[in-house]
Amino acid sequence: MASARIPFPFTAIVGQAEMKQALLLAAVEPRLGGVMVFGDRGTGKSTAVRALAGLLPPMKVVPGCRYFCAPDDRSPCIEGCRDKAGKRTEEASVPFVDLPLGATEDRVVGSLDLERALATGEKRFEPGLLAKANRGFLYIDEINLLEDHLVDLLLDVAVSGTNIVEREGLSIRHPARFILVGSGNPEEGELRPQLLDRFGLSVDVRTPTDMGDRIEIVKRCDRFDRDPAAFVAEFQDSEQATLEAIAKARKLLPKVQVADEMLGLGAQLCSAVGADGLRGELTLLRAARAQAALAGKKEVKRTHVAEVATMALRHRLRRNVLDDTGSTSRIARAIAELIPA
Repeated sequence: MASARIPFPFTAIVGQAEMKQALLLAAVEPRLGGVMVFGDRGTGKSTAVRALAGLLPPMKVVPGCRYFCAPDDRSPCIEGCRDKAGKRTEEASVPFVDLPLGATEDRVVGSLDLERALATGEKRFEPGLLAKANRGFLYIDEINLLEDHLVDLLLDVAVSGTNIVEREGLSIRHPARFILVGSGNPEEGELRPQLLDRFGLSVDVRTPTDMGDRIEIVKRCDRFDRDPAAFVAEFQDSEQATLEAIAKARKLLPKVQVADEMLGLGAQLCSAVGADGLRGELTLLRAARAQAALAGKKEVKRTHVAEVATMALRHRLRRNVLDDTGSTSRIARAIAELIPA
């Protein structure tokens, strides 16, 4: 569903409203902790992430910096790129890194440049995929098949925004602020609850059952494959509108207020559905604030909490042997009781 040169337009994706909304929330509020997408193969999961990355405007970077450092970032660049570049800047596309399942830990976090070490005797760090994803998106398909220690490492870095590498006599700390998106098919293995809980949002995607949607998806993919530039031009206005909405929401986000009443509502919801720990309440708060910002509101309302509750909580629920209706249904019932329409 995507061209190697031109990404499929984000607003041209048919259906999958919950997945697209979760990605928009993560783009507005990176502190959400990423998005986990469960669903069938071939439902546009990677296409949606790549499309959102392609939609965002080019970012200003320090020329020659291997970590995509921002020129106005006050923290020092580990290679001194900002000092060497002076006031010069350049533009780069928002990174989209697709992490392969077979990736080693060295490839992910970075390692000693052995070729340079052997040739010159100099110890030099070779950045890994986390450095390449800085200020962009890191996408992991079939994350439930990735080794647990790598998933744990990725989540740690995603939350802290810093990658720390200490090996072979090297001690490196570099920025790695990215939006982590994982996807997987539950039929091929589940992610451990302890790791799943650390994702901010979770969404389910399914193969469309509506015949009209299925036909429209095939038609759009075919038109895009035959003439990507012409197809993208058709959605230029809607793409620009989405881009402006993200920009406005990012600017408004720090000003959005959350009353104690909304915090209490979040706590009631988490308690009612049996969410483990307090991470759900914090995520619910951040997601509701981002939802309000996208709506152009300066205060979180009950409707904003209701709109994000399922995404923020469905993967944090304990299994209830007396209730086999599923986490989504349990959350829907709690929302109906606590936030009546």
